Amino acid sequence: MTRTTEKDSHYRHLEKMSTGEILSHINHEDQSVPLRVKECIPAIEKLVDDIVIRMTDGGRLFYIGAGTSGRLGILDASECPPTFGVDNDMVVGLIAGGDAAIREAQEFAEDDPMQAWKDLKEYDINPADILVGIAASGTTPYVLGGLAQARINNILTACITCNASAPIIALSDHPIICEVGPEFVTGSTRMKAGTAQKLILNMISTATMIRLGRVEDNKMVDMLLTNHKLIDRGIRMIMEKTGCSREVASNLLEKHGSVRKAVKSFS
Repeated sequence: MTRTTEKDSHYRHLEKMSTGEILSHINHEDQSVPLRVKECIPAIEKLVDDIVIRMTDGGRLFYIGAGTSGRLGILDASECPPTFGVDNDMVVGLIAGGDAAIREAQEFAEDDPMQAWKDLKEYDINPADILVGIAASGTTPYVLGGLAQARINNILTACITCNASAPIIALSDHPIICEVGPEFVTGSTRMKAGTAQKLILNMISTATMIRLGRVEDNKMVDMLLTNHKLIDRGIRMIMEKTGCSREVASNLLEKHGSVRKAVKSFS
């Protein structure tokens, strides 16, 4: 049976289309993705609730993937510390082929079913943690092998896949299945499938961090102040919360190093 992610595009002779036609057709296909993600919300909710329970007790969240899926996991993980002020090892993204694969494809790196577990063991993954395998096809050996070993070792597993009959589902306590249909360019899962995975990862990490108290009202009160834009945002957040002047807010932020601590010291 042909996997959904490998089915022929609904469009033919792309090379004969004008630029405008190509862009319009891509946009038309993209519009279906959020609707498919919406159907996954109940499954995502169950996963987030389990992640929150484990992280509250000191557990960590791991993502594993290959190619686009691996890069998306790394992207989501890497944004958690600056956005929510958590430790770098609280959310970890791993990609088949290692860091070199972030920029350049590593030949056959995803085909070793034991490599993901070797990579995870370097982080001392244990039953307190959570492992999410990301694979549009749901057949990637690197991801399947990692999930299989995690289950043997009593680690909670989840997956994000775009094929309803994928073998990855049977290895996941929390399967998230988002079938977005054939890609505009046949098999190019960096497109709709990748967009769906990115949206779901955003939902998982953001909802988790909110539930863990890393957001107040709608503000990133624990964000890292790593550039002038973020410092200015922090000053404005303090001014809004306390009613103090910009000068006072700036001094408080400089002294305490975080919006949360600055506001707390003012009250």
